Order: sequence, then structure tokens, then C-alpha cells
Amino acid sequence: MRALILVMDSVGIGAAPDAAAYGDDGADTIGHIAEACAVGDADNELRRGPLHLPHLVKLGLGEAHRLATGRRLPGLADRGEVSPQCGCASEQSRGKDTPSGHWEIAGVPVRFDWGYFPKTEPCFPQELTDRLVEEAALPGILGNRHASGTDIIAELGEQHLQSGKPICYTSADSVFQIAAHEQVFGLTRLYEICAVARRLVDPFNIGRVIARPFAGTSSRDFKRTSHRRDFAVPPPEPTILDIAEAEHRDVMSIGKIDDIFAHRGTGLNKRGDGNDALYDCMLHGWDHLSDGGLLFANFVDFDTIYGHRRDVAGYAAALEAFDSRLPELVERLKIGDLLIITADHGCDPTWPGSDHTREQVPILVAGTPRSSPIGKRSGFADIGATVARHLGLPPLAHGLPF
Repeated sequence: MRALILVMDSVGIGAAPDAAAYGDDGADTIGHIAEACAVGDADNELRRGPLHLPHLVKLGLGEAHRLATGRRLPGLADRGEVSPQCGCASEQSRGKDTPSGHWEIAGVPVRFDWGYFPKTEPCFPQELTDRLVEEAALPGILGNRHASGTDIIAELGEQHLQSGKPICYTSADSVFQIAAHEQVFGLTRLYEICAVARRLVDPFNIGRVIARPFAGTSSRDFKRTSHRRDFAVPPPEPTILDIAEAEHRDVMSIGKIDDIFAHRGTGLNKRGDGNDALYDCMLHGWDHLSDGGLLFANFVDFDTIYGHRRDVAGYAAALEAFDSRLPELVERLKIGDLLIITADHGCDPTWPGSDHTREQVPILVAGTPRSSPIGKRSGFADIGATVARHLGLPPLAHGLPF
């Protein structure tokens, strides 16, 4: 008896009930991708034609989308037998960011408001940047505004190489991001500066400081590397990871899960460069997970490479590639195992801007059979509560098992 929580980062399935308050009424990551594919707007050298996700649809992705939006879409229509073990969930946390979504999945809704930096230029308080420059012994900083990470690196990367000044920027999330060249500036130095920034942004209630290393020689070939690291504040209450650890269960985390939870309760972490490498890490971890253990995996490419960059065709191709590998995981499920596939927020690639979108998320279940439908859930914490019950762990403070 084991459990696996798999997060398809940003794969939302339609606007949340409170989406209008976030400027996201009408957002629908998976739905708008399916529509674009159906009319040929997402055709390119990587993929062509209607969205083809047979394994996710069989697990109930189309039905989960119908529950969330009331619509049936090309590429998500049910074909043949579909698992009844699917549903959707609306977030109770106040943000639409990565930590809030993951913490709530793990049983801890975020009831407080994060701090954010204003959409001004400069966006960071002068006292904050002055202290960062002084304490990290920097010649200054570049950027100091809201920006897309890839865009600002392309724009300021060469100036960074010439000046030695790191590129500092933010987004609609509660985040302070620092980009620097992995070889010229140095990865260790970048991490050290981020640790300083982590301490300095605490009074502003900022959720994450993110190290964004990149490589390349000019704006024509700058590319972010896989050595990103998130310096996050820890969850305010025990998560299912903490509880599993306290009960001496085998815990594994894949991708950036350990950073999201500030390395608390995340057990053995495995990382890879890209969804395929992460999938290999997950399968290897699952093959070696002990009875009673928990594996928590995040697949970030959907969000960082395609969602934020508003790349519809790329997002569709990534979904299809991910779907093609699902049988490798499902065939590894043993009697008593539980697999839950979900998401942490949306990042609709057809939506204006480059930020996350406030959306409902799918709940797709495989493994342990059940007879009653999951339906529409009010809160991601029901996922953590269900996993806790399945593994025989003490109940979480939030969420209702399905």
C-alpha cells in the first residue's frame, strides 16, 4: 500500500468560482489548448491536429473538465471506457502561486495574504536593494521590475556578463527572482546571494526567492539551466509530508517539491532536466518506494516553458508527450496503491500577460477502486486528506477524504 501525488504544474481545467477577483474569469488552460488544437492554431513541427490525450482522458480528464466548466471539448471527449474516479477542486488559498497550491494539496491551505512587489519600475524598495548590494557584496543589480524570466535574461544577460550585476525581477507571484550566468557568475555564488535575499525579504512576507541560473554567450543563445533553486518559507502547519516523516514512512520527492516545502519532510529528492528526465526519476523512485510510503512529484515544464511563455503549441505537445508515458506508471501500480494526478493552479497560454491563472484543477485517481464519484471538491486539501487515510496516517487538520 503506497501513494503517489503527481502534480502537472499549471494544468488547470477552467476558471475557479472566484476567478473574477483575480482577473481570470474565463481562463481555461486545458480547454483553450484543446480548442486551439481543434482549429489548427496549435499545429507545428512537434504536433498536428486535435489534442490527443487518450490515457488522461481514460483516467477522466475530459469528465473533470466537464464538471468544472459544463463543456465538452474536442480532444477531451470520452472515447470508450472512462474511469469514474475523477473530479475537480477549487482552491481555498488566497493566492494562485506554486507554494499555495502545493501546500493546500498537502493539507495546509494558505489563509494569509502573501506580500507582493508593485508593478512599478523600480519595483523593489530602495532599502531592500541597498541592503542586498551591501550584504552580498554586489556592484549593483539589473532589472528591478516585473518581467518574464526568459525575456529579461535575453535583454540584460550581456550587460550582466559585462558588469557582474545579477538580474533581479519579480512577477505577479510573491517572489524575488535572481538570474545570473551559471559559469561566469558562479552557481555557488548565486545560491549564496539568494540565501541573503531570502533573509532580507522575510519582513515583506515574500513566499520565495528563486535562483535562475542561465548559460550561453549572448542574447541569441542564453538559456536557463536545470539548476534552479527555490528558497521558500516553510508551511505554517504540518503537511502530509511532515506527518509521513513523523510516522517513519518512506518519503520521496521529485523535482522542485523539496524547495516548495523548504526541504521539510520531503525525504529523498530526485531531480531531472525536463519532464522526461523527471518522469524517469519518478518511475525509479516508485519502483523503490517501500510499503506505506509516499511519493510527491512535480512536472514543471508545462508551467515554466510553455504556460508563462504563452506557447500553446508547445504546451499541447508537452501534454501529449506526458500522456504517452502514463502507461509506464499505471502498469507499475500494485494492489493497494493509490495514484492521484492533479495540478496546483492554471497558466492559460491563451490568456493575456504571462502570469498564472486562477483555475480549478483535475483530480484523477488510479489504483485503489472506489464506487462513489469524487465530484466537485471545495479545496485541494481533500487530496492530502485522502492520501493520509489511504496510508493509515493520522488525519490532517484540513480537508475531507473522498
